Parts: sequence; C-alpha cells; structure tokens
Amino acid sequence: MLTFQDIFKSSFLENTASFSALDMVIAMGLAFVLGLFIFFVYKKTFKGVMYSASFGVSLMAMTLITTLIILAVTSNVVLSLGMVGALSIVRFRTAIKEPMDIAFLFWAISAGIVTGAGLIPLSVLGSLFIGIILLLFVNKKSGDSPYILVINCDGDDAEKGTLDTIGHSVKRHCIKSKSISPSGIELTVEVRLKGATTEFVNSVAALPGVSNAVLVSYNGDYMG
Repeated sequence: MLTFQDIFKSSFLENTASFSALDMVIAMGLAFVLGLFIFFVYKKTFKGVMYSASFGVSLMAMTLITTLIILAVTSNVVLSLGMVGALSIVRFRTAIKEPMDIAFLFWAISAGIVTGAGLIPLSVLGSLFIGIILLLFVNKKSGDSPYILVINCDGDDAEKGTLDTIGHSVKRHCIKSKSISPSGIELTVEVRLKGATTEFVNSVAALPGVSNAVLVSYNGDYMG
C-alpha cells in the first residue's frame, strides 16, 4: 500500500529538488532574446508573396520550446530516452512554401538546442553571425533581375515579330513555354532587362497580331 512517506521519497519530487530555477531563468531569457532576433531577421529578409506574422512568432516560440526540452533532457538521462520516443511520433503537416522558411526553422531549433545545452557563447555568436549573413545576402539587390513576359498573339507571323522585337529590346530572353489554342498562341518568355525601363512592353503590345502583353517579376524559380 502506498503511503505518504513513499510519495515524498519518490524520484519525481527528487527531480524537483535537483532542478535549478536560476539556470531555467537564464536559459529561457536568452532563448527569448534569440527568438526575437530570429523574428526580426525573418521580417527584414522576407521576400515571399504574403508575409505571415504568425510564422515569425512561431519561430520565437520554437526557440523557447526547444530550450525547455533540452533543459529537461540534460537534467535526466532516463527522461532523454523517453523524450526521443515521444518526439518520434510527432508529424508536421504544414506546407513550407518558401525555401528560406526551412532555414529559419532549423535556425530556431538549433538556437534552442545550443542554448538549452548551456553553450551560451556559441548560441549568441552563432545567431549573430547567421543573422548578419542573411541580412547581407538576402536583401542584396541584383542588377539583372529576371522578368516573365506573357504574350498572346494570333499566329506565326505575329510570334516571329514579337520575338524579334523582344530580342532587340532586352539584354537576354528565353522562351519558357508556348501554348497553342484555336484562339491563338500564348508565349511565356523570361527576359533580362537592359535597364530599369519597361517601355518595350508597350512596343510589343502595339505589334500587329498581339492582343495582350503582361510583364511579371519573379524570383527565378520557374514552375512549368
């Protein structure tokens, strides 16, 4: 029969006594600061279509949660084995639409792991280095940005005239797709502009047989 004396002698209460509240406060406070820094870098370097503030907050929360887990794992070897089994059944089914989001997810998890393990200089200096690299390279503007030009024309003659005009107006062009239907031809062309001007689109739209011309900026990842 279980008595009150057995309860007070249980390993559960012994773990409570062996836990350091100061270590938790320092680790969680530092994880919160690093999470805010990751959130700030994500906000400044976001290049997607629609910015999600909830994803930025989840990066900060993920840093805190990972730190909390590592603090528990490092304090008890038996708990670490059980934690591995518990986390192995977790499945994340949210689609990652931006490639850079994966990098930020790994950054938040890594910062939480290193902070929870007590490697504070590594977590601080490593996060600062990663943040500076992302701010420098992601926000770097390229002078040769690609554009997608979508053209609707009537027939072969209009297509040839359109491609000749594009070839003389841009630095480089490449046909990405060509769709033929009873109503005409639709061309999708990747172009590299000679300068910042896009006046050549007006010339293309004014050509005989061209019914529509649309210029769209894109990030270089073409999905055909």
